Amino acid sequence: MSAVRVLFLCVRNSARSQMAEGLLRAIGGDGFEAHSAGLEAGGMRPEAVDVMREIGIDISGQRSKAVDVYAGQPFDLVVTTCDEAREACPLFPGAQRQLHWSFPDPAAVEGPRRTDAFRHVRDGLKASVEELVRRTPA
Repeated sequence: MSAVRVLFLCVRNSARSQMAEGLLRAIGGDGFEAHSAGLEAGGMRPEAVDVMREIGIDISGQRSKAVDVYAGQPFDLVVTTCDEAREACPLFPGAQRQLHWSFPDPAAVEGPRRTDAFRHVRDGLKASVEELVRRTPA
């Protein structure tokens, strides 16, 4: 049986979708093939790498990609991780199923609470990915 192909979409593919990709790789194992992209490529947020490293997941090798890299490719599931991505890409051609997870942009938080915002989003994504893995037969 082949792995379940999942694409996480966000605006710039710099934090939320990247963290979700890393979480699914770690939690879903060989039963899932995780990818992420943004409406545009915006570079990886160092805070995303740092908070993922805190829970033992290294996403430093992942790269920010624009969604058109995946044009024409089939996915079992496409998950938008922010409201902006859902509005801009309500339907992804080639997706058998779509989900929407509404997470705020942690990079929008200024000052000393920014890292806490990244942790909060990471933890929410982790819970969502765990639920996805439980509910998706791989």
